[in-house]
Amino acid sequence: MRRLRPSAVLLPLALTVAASGCGIQATDVVEVGDPATVEVAPGRGQGTVLYFVSPPPARRLMPVVRPADSMARGMPDASGAVPVWRYSGKAILMLLYGPDSGETAAGLRTERPHTDVVSSPVVGPDGVLVRLNVPVKSLSAVARQQLACTVAQAVTSDRTTEVRVRGSDGTIGPDRCRL
Repeated sequence: MRRLRPSAVLLPLALTVAASGCGIQATDVVEVGDPATVEVAPGRGQGTVLYFVSPPPARRLMPVVRPADSMARGMPDASGAVPVWRYSGKAILMLLYGPDSGETAAGLRTERPHTDVVSSPVVGPDGVLVRLNVPVKSLSAVARQQLACTVAQAVTSDRTTEVRVRGSDGTIGPDRCRL
């Protein structure tokens, strides 16, 4: 009869304990909810939030904070004059002009309608109405969200406000920002 040495008996036991990871049982992936989010909403004197489209293939809206000094400069109209816009009108106009050079370099883009004429938004009991001088019914879902999120944030500071956009071909909406 062959006699086992104590080390030969203890080695499998030691390997089993070491492989068990200090007694912690393995589990499947546990879902704990959505990733953390941060609200970026500067005060109106500090800047405004615009929503541009992330680089392909994601096509997600990305909030961009434009500093107050870019709003104070205003935007020239077709004649080269700088119109006096209320805060919300400037925000919409900045969205319609698209990303600046730094935002474009970061890969941000826009799907908004191409126009430089927009009326001041009208706030009513059923949300906000914006009038543009271009067709709007064929706008992509992303372009509609760009408008809804930017307008709602600029006009009411509440992205859940319903937004309608009236163009030369009719009215779209109501849309709510889904971010």
